[in-house]
Amino acid sequence: MILNRILTLLRDFVQHSEEFNLSSAERQLDELVITSPAKLHTMLVLDADRTMSSEDSGRLFWDLLSNDPQTTDKEYHLKTLFSSPLGYSYTAFRQATLLYEDFADDSKFAKLCDETAVAIAMYPEFVALLRQIAEHDHVGAVVITCGLRRVWETILDREGLSGKIKVIGGGRTIDGIVVTAAVKAAMVSRLKYYHNVRVLAFGDSVLDLPMLCQADEAIVVVGDTKTRSKIMDGALLDAIENGGLSARQVLLPSNVSARLNTTILPALQLTNPGFINSIIQQRSRGLPRIFHATKRNAAKQLMTPMRDARVSGPALREAHRRAGWYLATEFLTNFIGVEEYSIPHVQGNETTGYRLRNEKSTLIVALMRGGEPMALGVNDAFPSAMFLHAKNPEDVKLVHVSQKKTIILVDSVINSGKTVVDFVRHIRDINSSIRITVVAGVVQAQAVSEGSLAQEIDSRPNLGIVALRLSQNKFTGRGTTDTGNRLFNSTHIP
Repeated sequence: MILNRILTLLRDFVQHSEEFNLSSAERQLDELVITSPAKLHTMLVLDADRTMSSEDSGRLFWDLLSNDPQTTDKEYHLKTLFSSPLGYSYTAFRQATLLYEDFADDSKFAKLCDETAVAIAMYPEFVALLRQIAEHDHVGAVVITCGLRRVWETILDREGLSGKIKVIGGGRTIDGIVVTAAVKAAMVSRLKYYHNVRVLAFGDSVLDLPMLCQADEAIVVVGDTKTRSKIMDGALLDAIENGGLSARQVLLPSNVSARLNTTILPALQLTNPGFINSIIQQRSRGLPRIFHATKRNAAKQLMTPMRDARVSGPALREAHRRAGWYLATEFLTNFIGVEEYSIPHVQGNETTGYRLRNEKSTLIVALMRGGEPMALGVNDAFPSAMFLHAKNPEDVKLVHVSQKKTIILVDSVINSGKTVVDFVRHIRDINSSIRITVVAGVVQAQAVSEGSLAQEIDSRPNLGIVALRLSQNKFTGRGTTDTGNRLFNSTHIP
């Protein structure tokens, strides 16, 4: 028995890495989505401890462990660990798993988890919400916890929710994963960009902020002032002011004081019929397939030379190229996905590398002439993709599209969207099912909210748009202000 346990741990040490951990978590999420009884349109992603309950399962577990007469070491080791320089890193959570392994064998761990679950009561508002969404196959929910998976599976089972709502978490090496803040954010991102699912995320702490920032709708759960995170207010305000976070707050119980204020962070009630209807209603406009970086600090910096009237020619082309690389690596890898492949490691062995999913079967089309610099940046990120210049839709021919799985259309600016629509319709005439993603520096908001391009997005499940900036300004460049002229120093030409 001891030998088997040692061998299991040794295999885990050899195999496990941060990349392996994320890949394993994503596989669990993918299986959950794929096995759903119907196509998911909306997913609730929920933190567990201090979010769905006022309790901390880790603290309760160690309290029970220390009360065991057979336990001689009474120290709360998790607090010591997470207060160390390791913080809440992948390494720290891996160490926490080893602590659970060291202090409790499988049977003792299971017994303590069950006793911990008995001591935890879910907020009734969450129970009511989850029971309502459980009645709708197009809405799903998943608990992604940094804490103990078994504890929360037991709690959900007690509430009659385990059939619909699954738990992704760790606690033992056999779970295969540890959940960090980065893993939570990556899971929300995968749901949005890979599975095309609308995501509502619920969390209470700084560890949840990356996940909340990624979600379509973010809800901060605010508990009693005595037990809630003391550093969350400052981090939350920074995320709102500098990280582009737009969120609401839920007060549980309803008489606790709000975080920040209800102007910055509006309050809502989980049991409000309007809120519940907004989750379960089928959306006529389909799934969100327009992604932009307008509020991100990286985008603001990248935009600056592109909007600076003093910058033109090679310097402006380089700025567009950098923006193309950023949009490719930050958004297209999420929207389209990545795939693993083997690469030689500097230490002499083989390791895992990542590239765009079906990169060798991808065609990048630069819409001439303004789209070329940005398209070259996209090609920098995806060097195995085929590259094509196209001034007119007819320049994209069957020979270019044949055997391709993804087409990336790149233009500097989308005003009315007519040019993009013409290209999309032409390509659809050649291959009606191919995935098309449009990349642009600036997209006029009106173009994707009404008109022919908006209709194409609604009606084409394999069409999406990625932009550096979504603009409310209806200005269209002409002559000296035309982006193409600025890119190639031809502003003097009428």
